[in-house]
Amino acid sequence: MSAASRPATLGQLKAAAARGEYRSRSVKDEVRHNLIAKLRARETLFPGIIGYDDTVVPQIVNAILARHNFILLGLRGQAKTRILRALTSLLDAEVPVVHGSEINDDPLAPLSAYARQLVASSGDDMPIDWLPRDARYVEKLATPDVTIADMIGDIDPIKAAHGGLQLASELAMHFGLLPRANRGLFAINELPDLAGKIQVGLFNILQEGDVQIKGFPVRLPLDVMILFTANPEDYTARGKIITPLKDRIGAEIRTHYMGSREQAMAITSQEAWLDRDGAIEIPQFVREIVEEVAIQARSDRKVDKRSGVSQRMPISVMESLASNAERRALTHHETPAVARVIDLYAAMPSMTGKFELEYEGELKGADHVARELIRGAVSTVFDSHFPDADMRSVIDWFDLGGTLDLGDSVSAAEVVAQARTVQGLVELSQRAGIDPQATEPMLAAGIDFVLEGLYSQKKIARSADRGFHSTEPVRKREATVTRTPVLTPDDDDDGGPQRGKKKRYYN
Repeated sequence: MSAASRPATLGQLKAAAARGEYRSRSVKDEVRHNLIAKLRARETLFPGIIGYDDTVVPQIVNAILARHNFILLGLRGQAKTRILRALTSLLDAEVPVVHGSEINDDPLAPLSAYARQLVASSGDDMPIDWLPRDARYVEKLATPDVTIADMIGDIDPIKAAHGGLQLASELAMHFGLLPRANRGLFAINELPDLAGKIQVGLFNILQEGDVQIKGFPVRLPLDVMILFTANPEDYTARGKIITPLKDRIGAEIRTHYMGSREQAMAITSQEAWLDRDGAIEIPQFVREIVEEVAIQARSDRKVDKRSGVSQRMPISVMESLASNAERRALTHHETPAVARVIDLYAAMPSMTGKFELEYEGELKGADHVARELIRGAVSTVFDSHFPDADMRSVIDWFDLGGTLDLGDSVSAAEVVAQARTVQGLVELSQRAGIDPQATEPMLAAGIDFVLEGLYSQKKIARSADRGFHSTEPVRKREATVTRTPVLTPDDDDDGGPQRGKKKRYYN
């Protein structure tokens, strides 16, 4: 219905309903109807949500078709809140509400005392407002200090005093978040953190669809679809969730981290802010390593698996290493700015706060764990790019005493110049997908990848004072030593019984 033709009064809305141009329906029926239309048109249901097409999305579709309230169970950084917010796309573009209503009363079926009185006094001339879909989504983060008044409502003495009302009057009620979400979606994040008595207050909403405020005889059969999120570790009988509340939630849908590195890379590319004023290029192998760090962190025994490692970690790390590359490019007037593997170490502040450690990890420290994760990720990606490459010439160069001091602040020109002194090093960088005619910054990134890969696999070493160098202080060489045989006391020159069995000891 266009803005020009939509009804402005209750009478006009009734006429539109009589002509079939408007139909009042519950929010669950509305979401179901619009979902069916999208499925028939083969439209993307959740744009920007990657990796859930065959797992999470079908379960959400089933829950909506069944008109269920549902909960998303998953570790942090699994797009739970983003999915809930995306459900607003299944609401109508706008719906009519009683003018001035706090709980978005339907003009054709008002609930609150305020709306009923307005309809009775104004009749068909009562003005109506149109509420857009984005305003019909209400979200609350569950915390222990949330009260019943916050969620459902309470008596407002000030409102009663100003209006000359009795405290028992419905007009003296202050409505909480849940009634204000009437005819819309109400989402509660981290449900187990909600106090037990507040969870009890949700029972009637989920089962009978009504609320009662402060024990007064006020019954509001709300029209609302309730959605939840929670960590699976907390959402158990031993956790902080009340079992009768679990019983009233229609569906429990499990989210997950991405099943492949490629899907994770697609999410990071979509979310990371890399569109800077100057050109910044991130080589493919650097993108792979960033994701591999998160993948390895999720399976590392020193990292707490119960809290998970959010997808926000690779996003933040990608932005930080891009900033380090940008800083280097600005310092040396390089164009474009190209990220290197070594920039990951400069991005560690964006990494260490994104995971929680077990006892063993706490003993080693977050920085140490982060360095181990980077080294393991580099080794894994390095193997995929150089499965059978002959690195002997490069390793030998270091074993013969060569060193390369190539920190994250060294210019691309200096990196390439030093690398050309090492036989085969520049050529090896091309195996990582670097064009032989690439710019110096890109060529430097490939060279850095080779060196970091060899270091990650302990084929060369690196230290703060010497840079890259051999794993051995001095190469062991075969030495020619003059050894003088010394005869034992059993040896004799006249052919005794020990002849041919002599033991010789050497000086």
